[in-house]
Amino acid sequence: MGPSALRLAGLNAKLESLGYEVEDLGNVQVVQQESTPTGLENAKYLQQIAKTCSLLAQSVDKVMRAGKFPLVLGGDHSVAAGTVAGVAHSFHERGEKIGLIWIDAHADMNTPEISPSGNVHGMPLACCVGRGPRELTHILDYAPKVEGSNVILIGLRDVDPREREIVRESGVMAFTMRDIDERGLRSIMEQAIARATGGTAGFHLSLDMDVVDPDEAPGVGTPVRGGITYREAHLAMETICDSGSMVSMEVVEVNPVLDEANRTALLGVELVTSAMGKKIL
Repeated sequence: MGPSALRLAGLNAKLESLGYEVEDLGNVQVVQQESTPTGLENAKYLQQIAKTCSLLAQSVDKVMRAGKFPLVLGGDHSVAAGTVAGVAHSFHERGEKIGLIWIDAHADMNTPEISPSGNVHGMPLACCVGRGPRELTHILDYAPKVEGSNVILIGLRDVDPREREIVRESGVMAFTMRDIDERGLRSIMEQAIARATGGTAGFHLSLDMDVVDPDEAPGVGTPVRGGITYREAHLAMETICDSGSMVSMEVVEVNPVLDEANRTALLGVELVTSAMGKKIL
């Protein structure tokens, strides 16, 4: 329901008002959770998620090859394994690589061996850097999709104990909410963009709406108090836009069942338009 909420919040029309030609390719097929077996307890619905992510990766790769900009709308963050695979593959085929800016309250670097819940939406970033189930790490037949040295995590405030080890070992640069409090988001965004673009053709932006404080974005699956503010979220997107180096984007974790009058989807649309060029003046 998350993608529908974003569409209902006027995403397509607002992008068109910025001068973009919008082609909505509709939803990637996803089986209904209630009518399908859970599978492995340490990687629930892995086969179904992998199938959906593979379809998404092929679609994104096709969009990239056509010279267009893919904007992926999510339910949970597991879709990123497919999005990043498709974007990275299109550059990999011509001998280039991408960076990845991952803005999220969570690290999403669990693996089935250490995951406390077995929920795959806590694993996609690990999969992007080549750790985790082969069904997700090797979408489009190679891994890793992104080098850890070109990955930046921003907004962390809820990381599982054993997950911390993977974050440290992976070479990913991680900025917690304490870093944002102490240094300011502008400084962190500039450092993140420099790292994401070092030796790459540009970067993919993966925006999890739970990075924003629940007071502003209540409609997310795993809200955590103490997130970035409304204006900080816009500043992050505006800084990314100014860099001119974003090659693709996704916005995920919009859950209208938990939302209040579609507030989180409306904010998500605002943030997408800021990332895509909307200015105050």
